[in-house]
Amino acid sequence: MAAVNALYYGDNLDILRHHIGTATVDLVYLDPPFNSKRDYNVLFKEKSGEASPAQIEAFTDTWAWDRATERAYDELITDAPANVVQMIAALRQFIGSNDMMAYLVMMAARLVELHRVLKPTGSLYLHCDSTASHYLKIVLDTIFGKDRFRNEINWKRSHAHNDSRQGSQHFGRITDAILFYTKGEKYIWNQQYTPYDPDYIERDYRRVDENGRRYRVSDLSGPGGAAKGNPYYEVMGVSRHWRFSKEKMEELIRQGRIIQTRTGAVPQYIRYLDEMPGVPVQDIWDDLPILNNRSKEFLGYPTQKPLALLERIIAASSNPGDVVLDPFCGCGTAVVAAEKLGRRWVGIDITHLSIALMRYRLTDAFPNAVFEVRGEPADVGSATALAEADRYQFQWWALSLVKAKPIEGKEKKGADRGIDGVINFVDDHTGKLKRCLVQVKSGHVQRNNIGDLISAVTREAEMGIFVTLEPSTGPMRKDATEAGWYHSEGWNRDYPKIQILTIEELLTGKLPDMPPMRQTFQRSERIAVPGQRQEALTGFGEG
Repeated sequence: MAAVNALYYGDNLDILRHHIGTATVDLVYLDPPFNSKRDYNVLFKEKSGEASPAQIEAFTDTWAWDRATERAYDELITDAPANVVQMIAALRQFIGSNDMMAYLVMMAARLVELHRVLKPTGSLYLHCDSTASHYLKIVLDTIFGKDRFRNEINWKRSHAHNDSRQGSQHFGRITDAILFYTKGEKYIWNQQYTPYDPDYIERDYRRVDENGRRYRVSDLSGPGGAAKGNPYYEVMGVSRHWRFSKEKMEELIRQGRIIQTRTGAVPQYIRYLDEMPGVPVQDIWDDLPILNNRSKEFLGYPTQKPLALLERIIAASSNPGDVVLDPFCGCGTAVVAAEKLGRRWVGIDITHLSIALMRYRLTDAFPNAVFEVRGEPADVGSATALAEADRYQFQWWALSLVKAKPIEGKEKKGADRGIDGVINFVDDHTGKLKRCLVQVKSGHVQRNNIGDLISAVTREAEMGIFVTLEPSTGPMRKDATEAGWYHSEGWNRDYPKIQILTIEELLTGKLPDMPPMRQTFQRSERIAVPGQRQEALTGFGEG
């Protein structure tokens, strides 16, 4: 049984195929990475020669047609349903073997699996923009069926901006598309509402009763009269065809819900403002908060979406206790919204940096929440395997063990200058941030590594941590000891200026000896959840 309330590290296609059972998910939300800021025409430039396989890296959206894409295309042609095969082959003939087609091949393979894992009453929301939305709709129409298309939601993601200053010659692009499909004809649906406009309230709910409740009145006449089977009788001296039976009308009069504004006037029905749900949400979403670096919930993740957006989607297409799946988690807004609304959830991402961000975010927002992280190294052997497979993923994962933020948030392109990550901390009443630099080594450790770290700390920080997969040597430990101490005035104690921590020590719970950390990652606000679950939930059938 695969766990829910779990974060999975790895390629979502592999995890979907091997860990997520058929018809076990109620709602899928996905915001697949795609770099719409690139020159649109570049996407259709034919590639020649060998290229390294497309990778989804933190903060980087890159898809390229290469050998890996060709293999994925061949697999799709071989294994996918016949209609998907015809669709993807036709698209390749029309679009060509380029970055856009690489993106569509990778997405088609995943959307086939996401359709499989959805329950018959389940829904899928695919977040995209105008760069590829028209192609993705063709893919979704093929996999789900064109009659399962429900909406193309236009979400206003930013305020107006002037692109012409950068030389653009087009209208401002401030919306994203969210494609809404269901697996079956009958599906979970909870109508969502927005508050009434104040001007509408003043105009239509201008009456106020003796209890201070705003109300409006509406017609009680039976539309269509006798031809529609409406009953005819007298109410308050007025005879006509009415909307309700005589017995129902008498009950409404006893409840005080029928009013006659003057003698001889047609009785009317009282509708109280506080009983009305609001305006049904339409397919243009321009009422949600704009997320920017001034927003309280902003974490610094470039593609982060506002929590209110995911809350609306999850509330509309799932019920408490249902399973929500996000296969491209990023910084985890979907799983945070699911946890807040009492849903079970599964999040998948291919970078350890994103998994670390989600762990911190969930722990900050829900201190009592219990969840699992699958796919991260649990011992030295699996850590070694990760280092051999991808040293940058190993580096991000190792930094997360000490809660360090990666330098530049992604793979460094220049020479390693002894700095891979940073931990911010405070040690006095001023709250001024100080820095602890972190270097990570997966192999070939040597004495001069410590020297490099000491030099970097001397230049620009107060402390340093050396994280190593291999055991440190005696000379390394000697140099670290001789680097001396950092004295914290706020905490009135000394801390080792340079510390060496092995992966084995960190996996057994050892932590850096240093003042309390502060703002290494932007902290998420705590979110109160009535009836917070205290233990992880299971029951996810393996496929």
